[in-house]
Amino acid sequence: MTRKKILGSHVKRLLSGVSDHGRKHLTEVETDLMQTGILLEEAIENLSFNFMAIHAAVSAQQDTIALLLDGGVPPAEQREKLLALQDEVGGYVNAAITSMQFQDMTSQLIDRTLKRVTGLREFLGTLGEHGAEMLPESDNEEIVALLGRVSMALAIQSLELRSVLRKAVSQQHLESGDIELF
Repeated sequence: MTRKKILGSHVKRLLSGVSDHGRKHLTEVETDLMQTGILLEEAIENLSFNFMAIHAAVSAQQDTIALLLDGGVPPAEQREKLLALQDEVGGYVNAAITSMQFQDMTSQLIDRTLKRVTGLREFLGTLGEHGAEMLPESDNEEIVALLGRVSMALAIQSLELRSVLRKAVSQQHLESGDIELF
């Protein structure tokens, strides 16, 4: 085999290998990210359940609250339970709001990461397509020209991907204010 054929064969194998292995790994990453999204949705369902539990706890103290509203004086044990309930419910509500903010920001990160994975898969597809153009008998000039086309195509894809991705992740869907990360 001539030197040119060996070089062309190596470059072709390299580009095809990077493309094939990269696509497989990115598919796994994408699957993991989608599963993470599902788990976050389950976390929100748990938050809803906990809010209902808070409501049930408050409702259980309704007799004591009604007595107080009517000007009555509850026994010491009921007063202590009512005061403890106030702190407990306040803690649960604060934790739930923090969890919802975390879920919103995490969802944005997952969405951005999925876009990045899709962009990277396209990069690898570009490598694979150009690798298929490589012939073992290609001379050095053809190899250099091919690598130039690959570099240009990847640079364009990189700019397009960067323009799609936002730098900041901000809180949405909550009325408690704005939060930005990154």
